[in-house]
Amino acid sequence: MLGVIGGSGFYSFFGPEARSIGLDTPYGAPSAAVTVGTVGGHEVAFLPRHGMNHEFSPHTVPYRANMWALRALGVRRVFGPCAVGSLTPELGPGAVVVPDQLVDRTSGRPATYFDAGGIHVSFADPYCPGLRAAATGLPGVVDGGTMVVIEGPRFSTRAESQWYARQGFTLINMTGHPEAVLARELEMCYSAIALVTDLDAGVEAGTGVKAVDVFAEFQRNLVPFKKLVHEALDQVDDEEACAHCRAHDGVKLPFELP
Repeated sequence: MLGVIGGSGFYSFFGPEARSIGLDTPYGAPSAAVTVGTVGGHEVAFLPRHGMNHEFSPHTVPYRANMWALRALGVRRVFGPCAVGSLTPELGPGAVVVPDQLVDRTSGRPATYFDAGGIHVSFADPYCPGLRAAATGLPGVVDGGTMVVIEGPRFSTRAESQWYARQGFTLINMTGHPEAVLARELEMCYSAIALVTDLDAGVEAGTGVKAVDVFAEFQRNLVPFKKLVHEALDQVDDEEACAHCRAHDGVKLPFELP
């Protein structure tokens, strides 16, 4: 089974034929019930990251419950569509980018399942190469970029935005961490697919980011963006999680993965 975690404005994925599954986990309930349907030849589980009515802010999303619930259902490969700001004028609103690197600037979020046991995972390359290839092979998709993840829920100051851009970061987001590392700890392949909704505050003098504009831009692009995610799912092969994302080979874990 494949998984899709929808971001801001991305609250549904299937028609009425999909079935809904309510789940609980050792980390509480996920953001919403999981809906399961088919895309091409794949069974796909969809979970709205922020809840069905956007009741979860980026810093309150139950990330550990979400990823655990998907794995418990049998999901081993996950696309994480998300809204992002751009830190470079070359990537304007409407661009779709599949990042290859992540920088964590969040604070205070539970970011691991391993609070004991001395377990460490390799995270040098945070995204699955196979899933990335499935998405970047589609027309118009930008291959590569560094996504810096900030705590939120506020947007960056102009000075912060300029600083991130000077570091060479290209995208800015509030939800990409710890989602990606939790997927790695659960040995699930994971790739973000980022839709640019705005130029961040430091990119262009006199501008700033407003939530109403971000949501409006996402809604304008939602139909083609969903179509692109469907097409990316069609490109995924029928293998289990790849060797790159099997983080615990040869390691004895303090508990069994679901």
